[in-house]
Amino acid sequence: MQDGRVELAVPGTDRRLGLVRHGHWGRPVLVFPSEGGRAEDFAERGMLEPVQWLLDAGRVSFFCVDSLDALTWSDGSLSLEERARRHGAYHAWLEQAAVPWVFDQLGGRHDLITLGASMGAYHAVHFAFQRADLAPLAIGLSGNYDVGQWHAWGERGQEAYFANPTDYVAHLHGEHLDWLRSRLSVLLVCGEGQWETHPTGALPSTLRFGELLRDKGITHQLDVWGSDSAHDWPWWQRQLGHHLPRFV
Repeated sequence: MQDGRVELAVPGTDRRLGLVRHGHWGRPVLVFPSEGGRAEDFAERGMLEPVQWLLDAGRVSFFCVDSLDALTWSDGSLSLEERARRHGAYHAWLEQAAVPWVFDQLGGRHDLITLGASMGAYHAVHFAFQRADLAPLAIGLSGNYDVGQWHAWGERGQEAYFANPTDYVAHLHGEHLDWLRSRLSVLLVCGEGQWETHPTGALPSTLRFGELLRDKGITHQLDVWGSDSAHDWPWWQRQLGHHLPRFV
């Protein structure tokens, strides 16, 4: 089952972003595209093929969303702080428009899995940390979780801090950390092959983020694939097919 594209308004702007659903039942997965991507990319890049049997069995449904990266993290003309501030509009769209639409489709609230590759992995992990009440499991494939590495310039203030998992996870403490330990699980997957270190920084960032999660006692798994595993769709297809079945 593939529903047609639905577009929902971004709060406080005149923009609309789209969603596409695949699947008729099962555990809902909120899918973020890679940098600058669209909701249609997940299917067009072959990510459904290794998990089609899960769709056919009614074990999973994918809700794929557009990105807003072109106006936020990918706009190198903006300071890091301004990019992070603009990212707040995307987060608001997810909370106030996209996720409510997903729950309406499902007939009620369900625990989400968030999923993404490359920059989509950042979005998946960041959203789960911000809203673990909605998404207690995040799957990041070949992600870089430090926005300060993304051609950053300018002063770094609170907007950048609270949008940067590498920063805020390092300082988690107290009751909120205890709650995350009891609620959230994170799967980090990355290869050691082409483009995973340069230019993306995915491998060193994934290893560092895994260390942070370990130090904070947050439930996670770090799965590093070999030197043949590149920062590219064929490998993300294999990684998804390998890991997703045990979660749905």
